[in-house]
Amino acid sequence: MKRKNGIIIAIDGPAGAGKSSVGKLVANEIGYKFISSGKMYRAIAWLCAKNSISLEDEEKVLIMAKENPISFDNEMPEPSLIINSIKLDRELYDEKIATATSSVARLLKLREFLVKEQRRIGTDGGIIMEGRDITTNVFPDAELKIYLDASPQARAERRVSQLKEEGIEADYNQILEMIIKRDEQDAKRQYNPLKRSLDSHYIDTTGITKEKTSEIIVNLFKKVIKEYR
Repeated sequence: MKRKNGIIIAIDGPAGAGKSSVGKLVANEIGYKFISSGKMYRAIAWLCAKNSISLEDEEKVLIMAKENPISFDNEMPEPSLIINSIKLDRELYDEKIATATSSVARLLKLREFLVKEQRRIGTDGGIIMEGRDITTNVFPDAELKIYLDASPQARAERRVSQLKEEGIEADYNQILEMIIKRDEQDAKRQYNPLKRSLDSHYIDTTGITKEKTSEIIVNLFKKVIKEYR
């Protein structure tokens, strides 16, 4: 059955592989909305930190999520996340929040709740959604599935460069250690761990630019949308 606004492009991969930067480029090129599912988990981690809620208390975390619904505005190509009437941006990319997000993502009941929200947001298509389990769990029926990868070292270098551009000092070795730790957490997560779906297109971004990666995905999109129509 065809979707109302187009197809769903689902992008998975480890932290720092270029999912967000590439996803936004592709969205801008084809006129789709770009949603980072990780922002939703980060928002819950941020909210719990703000309200001193232990991430070990799954019931309280779930209640916090249900009482503070997440929405996205109509900005293009990347809508801003809003929770409890607060628009969050840089707050979500604090390294402590990034680390806490892996703990949040391991909570089964919360994952089930947020997956339903992600499906509600994207089901009509015309959207690019990236995360850790979008191709395997959230949208296993997505018309185009991409798995972006890169070496831990390349991802650490990108993160350090990104933070410096924002005027934030960053230590390469510390960032690399955090990336390796998060990779392990994501891959060994009990529920919906990070893994490549068998029908996804694998792209290693270690030695190529985000522009080239975007071009590859846009070409795949053109092939899929041609058949879809």
